[in-house]
Amino acid sequence: MRECPDYFYQQSAVVPIRFHERRLQILMISSRKGKRWVIPKGVIEPDLSAEESAAKEAAEEAGIQGEILPGLLGSFQYEKWGDTCTVQVFVLQVNQVFEQWLEDFRSRMWLDLPEAKKRISEPALQELIEQLPLFLAGHGLP
Repeated sequence: MRECPDYFYQQSAVVPIRFHERRLQILMISSRKGKRWVIPKGVIEPDLSAEESAAKEAAEEAGIQGEILPGLLGSFQYEKWGDTCTVQVFVLQVNQVFEQWLEDFRSRMWLDLPEAKKRISEPALQELIEQLPLFLAGHGLP
């Protein structure tokens, strides 16, 4: 039985990226309890699009801003609040990192793609991360 309003089960996230010394890196953040490494993710707020909501989560949870690349990297599902949440995942090319942000109790770490993939505990999200180079090539990025 669902414990939350229906819209809580529709979520969006970003895979924050940058190119450092010509190498793709992903920004991972610590989970709320600090036990796992995750990407910024949250409920799609009723007054925002999935992309806008994902960008807002990136600012709040990771203290970053940037450009969301066109198109969806993919989606995955996980169990929470007594039902299945569906998460739409976008790619955010980071152009600003803030010293202070709303959830600055979270740690941040830039990782190369193989290391980021190792730290992700959700297999479906690992699969999406594997598709990142092809997605970026489609946008003319290395």
